[in-house]
Amino acid sequence: MTGQQNPGTAGEPSHDNRRQVMYWRLLARLFDDEEHPALESASLAVVEDIGLPAKLLDPNASVDSVVQRHPALAEEFDGLMTPQDGAGEGDDDRDPAAEVRRAALVSKVLLNVFHSPPGTVTAGQLSRWQSDAGWLERALGCGPGELRGGRAGGAGVSPTGTGSGGGTPDLSRLIPEIGPELGSIEAGLVRRMRLREVLGDPKLAGQLTPSMSLIEQLLRDKDNLSGVALANAKALIRRFVDEVAEVLRTQVEKSTVGALDRSVPPKRVFRNLDLDRTIWKNLTNWSPEEERLYVDRLFYRHTARKTTPQRLIVVVDQSGSMVDSMVNCTILASIFAGLPKVDVHLIAYDTQALDLTPWVHDPFETLLRTNLGGGTDGTAAMALAQPKIAEPRNTVVVWISDFYEWQTEPLFESMAAIHRSGAKFIPVGSVTSSGRASVNPWFRERFKDQGTPVLSGHIRKLVHELKTFLT
Repeated sequence: MTGQQNPGTAGEPSHDNRRQVMYWRLLARLFDDEEHPALESASLAVVEDIGLPAKLLDPNASVDSVVQRHPALAEEFDGLMTPQDGAGEGDDDRDPAAEVRRAALVSKVLLNVFHSPPGTVTAGQLSRWQSDAGWLERALGCGPGELRGGRAGGAGVSPTGTGSGGGTPDLSRLIPEIGPELGSIEAGLVRRMRLREVLGDPKLAGQLTPSMSLIEQLLRDKDNLSGVALANAKALIRRFVDEVAEVLRTQVEKSTVGALDRSVPPKRVFRNLDLDRTIWKNLTNWSPEEERLYVDRLFYRHTARKTTPQRLIVVVDQSGSMVDSMVNCTILASIFAGLPKVDVHLIAYDTQALDLTPWVHDPFETLLRTNLGGGTDGTAAMALAQPKIAEPRNTVVVWISDFYEWQTEPLFESMAAIHRSGAKFIPVGSVTSSGRASVNPWFRERFKDQGTPVLSGHIRKLVHELKTFLT
């Protein structure tokens, strides 16, 4: 927290000293549950002096409650931790007073998110934390839930500076580390919540915001729920499935599509009219005397695209370590199942395999039929998948797993045989919300040597691969 000392007036602390007070208070509260009166009184003086509400220092006040009373602050929280104009160009380019204000707001959102309540967690506390985490994501330039949805980023920086400038930190570069940490904190809060009691009370259940961590717990515990609790659990799962499906459907629509099929005559409708080509082709009909272009032929754009019947076989490891991938890919499979001329099959496995193809169009029903946990035996899934490959050249097999198998060589040989047959084989090691991946290095090396490297990271990568092949 170094930087140029602003002299200020006699007896008045400099802007840099004020900023440091805010960050020292943040660190003290993060690492020590006991309150430090000197830091608290100094922070209160700073906050009041720069025109911010004292409620900003209340650890029990959510960012939502602060913004509700002071709506103008919402705009300041948005993009708060992204690079600012002039950042990194030297101390002279910074507004010292603005840096103090940013430090106070940054401290609030970081403290609310990374200092979680001890003991048993209530539905209200989880809901408040999720809201505060959403404000942190907005401060980092992301949408609420986007970081916990697995977003890639760059290298990290010091949490107390931005290089030579010494201003408010640009934490946007820490996204690869912050995303998994948020997912881990949220999962811990969910585990400490008496989820069955909450689900049994419609009012408390209504306070829950569906997230990947919560959905994982619901899927694990669904067989132990009944009555109102089961109905509320299903409602939360349905909400989450619908929200994720909407995001993935948008990504599928934006992804690369097939080549134009010029053998199909273009539809002669106004929206397909190629105005530039029509003018160009009719230039010989220009009348200089009348200064008018006579059009005797209209030209239209081709919009039909070449499509051939394709088969997509999705094999998903449903062991506990792969829940994020299973949820995302089950929803993704249902979206592709809705495309014309795409025949989608879905297989889930642990030590046994289950063909979920009859329910592939409804990811909600599919997830309710899964059984999280247990070991993994990919050979059981392979026994169901191989007979489905009727035309290898028109088949893509997506295999989602961490590939920690107990029959490694027989399974890999079967996968290599699929690749040699001409089918497109895509091994996927991580399509997660947390971004944390652990793939068996034995499989990773062999897939790389085979020319089918393990696809890891954001689900957009898998969307692009599938859309390119299937359309």
